[in-house]
Amino acid sequence: MNFSLALLAVVFTLNLSSMAIDKVVYGEDNRLDQFEITDQNILDLQRSTLAMIPKSKLKRDMNNSGSFKTIDSKIGLCDDARFNNQVDVAECSGFLIEKNNKQYVVTAGHCATSKSDCYDNYWVFDYAKKSPNDDARTIQESNIYSCKKIAVQSLNSSNGTDFALIELDRRVEDRKPLEYRQKSDIMKGEEIFVIGHPSGLPSKVAADAYVRDASDFWSFETNLDTFSGNSGSAVFNQNTGIVEGILVRGDRDYRYNTKKNCYEPNICNMDSCGGEDVFRINRIHYLRD
Repeated sequence: MNFSLALLAVVFTLNLSSMAIDKVVYGEDNRLDQFEITDQNILDLQRSTLAMIPKSKLKRDMNNSGSFKTIDSKIGLCDDARFNNQVDVAECSGFLIEKNNKQYVVTAGHCATSKSDCYDNYWVFDYAKKSPNDDARTIQESNIYSCKKIAVQSLNSSNGTDFALIELDRRVEDRKPLEYRQKSDIMKGEEIFVIGHPSGLPSKVAADAYVRDASDFWSFETNLDTFSGNSGSAVFNQNTGIVEGILVRGDRDYRYNTKKNCYEPNICNMDSCGGEDVFRINRIHYLRD
């Protein structure tokens, strides 16, 4: 699949309408809600991404059989900050893959370090705003999965290794596992996009980004618009649509505005600040052929 023209069109439209380690906005804030995405290829990819939501933040909807409701939680930034009034219940992000006929949710290693991380959280599809008036608080029970076990996990500060593979309580039948890079490496300058849950918000797609530095063996540096909660997000190659890696680290999320007495997103130039680090998925030997 070639996503270049479709994503550029989405970004152009946006410009006209204008636990986890921190992330940041580079240049324009390119995050888009699901209802703002018109390209079906991207929507198909988004369907195979998940939110890690604590079980304590979901409760059964007594007025709607077969669904759950999120607790009343809002991000609470400056009044004019984007997405300020949206619900923010996700702790991390993840995505569905398959290896040797076995399914896994891939996420960041720091999102799944213990049995309690497995048992205390749900993995949820379609936590997203499907229309401008959708508050994303209602989640179908069929889209909620439990963690059966953490199959593989690595978190190493010396080389930046940061990934986990989660086995779910049942097989996912209604959406396709994502394709991911197994051989060779993405190069500096290649265009990318990310799908995940910045600051715990409903799913966002953020494009108009590229690889700033690909010299490290384990990870590559980007200027993706990502935040805490994006940890574990799938980072895609814009031209091929395959997963290149897992969003794991970045610069500071928010800064305090002393004039407004509130927090707002930290804004950096495209080539400034510390960059957002993506762990290369082809470094997970367990997933290689």
